[in-house]
Amino acid sequence: MTVSDETLATVFSEHRGHLIGVAYRITGTRADAEDAVQDAWLRLAGQSAAARAEIRDLRGWLTTVVGRICLDRLKSASAQRESYVGSWLPEPVVRPLTTQPSEDPLDVAVREDGVRMAAMVVLHELSPEQRVAFVLHDACGVPFPEIATALGTTPAAARQLASRARRAVSEADAPPRIELAEQRAVLERFTAALASGDMDELLKVLHPDVVVIGDSGGKASTARRPVFGVDKVARFAFGLLNKYGADSVFTGMIPMLVNGDLGFLAQTEGDDEHRPVDRRVVTLAVRDGRIVAIYDVVNPDKLTNVPW
Repeated sequence: MTVSDETLATVFSEHRGHLIGVAYRITGTRADAEDAVQDAWLRLAGQSAAARAEIRDLRGWLTTVVGRICLDRLKSASAQRESYVGSWLPEPVVRPLTTQPSEDPLDVAVREDGVRMAAMVVLHELSPEQRVAFVLHDACGVPFPEIATALGTTPAAARQLASRARRAVSEADAPPRIELAEQRAVLERFTAALASGDMDELLKVLHPDVVVIGDSGGKASTARRPVFGVDKVARFAFGLLNKYGADSVFTGMIPMLVNGDLGFLAQTEGDDEHRPVDRRVVTLAVRDGRIVAIYDVVNPDKLTNVPW
C-alpha cells in the first residue's frame, strides 16, 4: 500500500468507525477504545514509506494492530479488574430514543447484534486472549496467522483460543436482540406490576433464569453480587421500591437506547421518607417475552459520556 503522507489521515478515517467497534468489543470502555484507535493511527503514521508499501490490506492490518494494543491494555489493567468491587459490566453506550440515528462511530457499532449489552457481558467473561482471537476472527474475519501476531503466539494456538471462545459464547447463549416494540411492551408490564404491587404479575414477566447484575465499583448503591432467580429478583425489586419510593422512581425514569436496546436513565433526590437514587443506566435483556437479565450500571466513572 503506497499512500502519501497527505492522504494517509483520510484513508485511516475511513476505517476509524470499524476500529472503534473492534476496540470497544475487546476493552468494554469508550476511553480505552478511542485510545487504542489513536495508538493504531500513530503506529501507522510512524511506518516508513517502504513499510506502508508492504501493507496489502490496510483494514486487516489496522484491525490486528488494534487487537494487539487492546490486549496490552487489558493485561496492564488485569490487577485493577481483579480488585474491582462487585460485578463488572461494560461501559454503556447511551443515546436518546427520539433523535435521528447518530453517525458517531461507537453509536454505529452498537447497532450490531454482537455489541448489545447481553453479548458484551458474555464476551467479557472470556480471557483477554480468547476475546481478541474471537473478535478478530469471528467478527472481523482476520486470518489466524495475523491473529497469532497480535497475540504473540502460533496460528494453531490462536485458532484454539478462538475455538474455545466460540464454544463458551455458544454455551452462554446470550438472549438475542428483539424488536424495540416488544422490549417496550415487556418493560411496561414490568413497571406496571411494580407500580401496582402485583407480585403474581411480576413473577409472570420475569424469566425463570432472570438475573440482576449491578456495577458500582464500590462507588454507589446497587446489588454487590448478582441476584438470581424469579423469587429473589422480585423481592429485590419490591425492596428497592420501598427504599426509594415508587412515585419517585417511576417519575425519575427516562427511556433511552442502551447499546442499541431499550433501557433508561434514573436518578432521584429522595425525600424525608426515602433515600435518593444514585444516577444510573439500566437496560434489560428479554427472552421468550420475559425479562431474563437486568443490567444496572451505577459506577460514575462509566457514566461520564451519558447524555443526562
